Amino acid sequence: MTAPLDLDQLQSFCAIADCGSFTEAARRVNKTQSAVSMQIKRLEERLGHTLFTRDGRSVTLTHHGEVLYERARKMLRTNAEILDHFNDGDLAGSIRFGVPDDYAVRLLPVILSSFQRTHPKIAVDVSCMASEQLLEGMKVGRYDLIVFTQGTDQNFGELFRTEKMFWVASHGGRALASEPLAIACGPQCCIWRKDAMEALERTNKDYRVAYTSSNATAISSAVLSDLAIGFLPESALQPGMRVIGEDHGLPRLADAQIALMRASHAYGGIYDALANHIVQSMGNLEPVVQVEAAE
Repeated sequence: MTAPLDLDQLQSFCAIADCGSFTEAARRVNKTQSAVSMQIKRLEERLGHTLFTRDGRSVTLTHHGEVLYERARKMLRTNAEILDHFNDGDLAGSIRFGVPDDYAVRLLPVILSSFQRTHPKIAVDVSCMASEQLLEGMKVGRYDLIVFTQGTDQNFGELFRTEKMFWVASHGGRALASEPLAIACGPQCCIWRKDAMEALERTNKDYRVAYTSSNATAISSAVLSDLAIGFLPESALQPGMRVIGEDHGLPRLADAQIALMRASHAYGGIYDALANHIVQSMGNLEPVVQVEAAE
């Protein structure tokens, strides 16, 4: 009978894959670098394939490593679920959580506050910043869980909500009638900006980027102050905004995909408690702004 794979080796393997460094992975799994290197050597010998390509300090997965990574993650998750099933203790600990500030207005006061009431022994340390920064922070071990809005082209981004993107303006404002059309949006690296600009150009809409910020609250303020119109997913809409109907001639935007990403250790226990709460709560969010027809 073939002996099962060593979960401790798989944990170290996933940690290296996540951060691209044996040194950082050793810190994450509380081992020496030499111990982690030996674990990977034994795992490669056991499987008969090289799992990482080493180029100086850079470490990337080989094809065989990529195949193992997905399956190793599933094994670690199943292991956590089994342990949870037989654990009768109260959930306690701390979670480093990242969320784009696009959703912070609704996530923080409503969803996270209710989580703290039901799980008083779990401390959630929250950081709000752009998805690109959150994904980079996850790579360097800054977070346990993040919500991000770049779709699920990232490894182990768990898509849990798809929302329509809306063009928005201030109630009673005149920015919608500006020529060229004044737009408030994120920086050039923002996937929503890229999609909106491409859509406007396909329809030959004359526009100018009048307000740029990496802070979603600042963009919303620009819209509410009638400095420009903007574009937001349903979860980020705020009272005082007017959703612009399609009759105004603006192009339809691609849907926003909202996903959850976990560090390789963030399965079971307190991590599942928060992840499940976010997924369920966001699924129950009620819209705060109604779509208006053209006047």
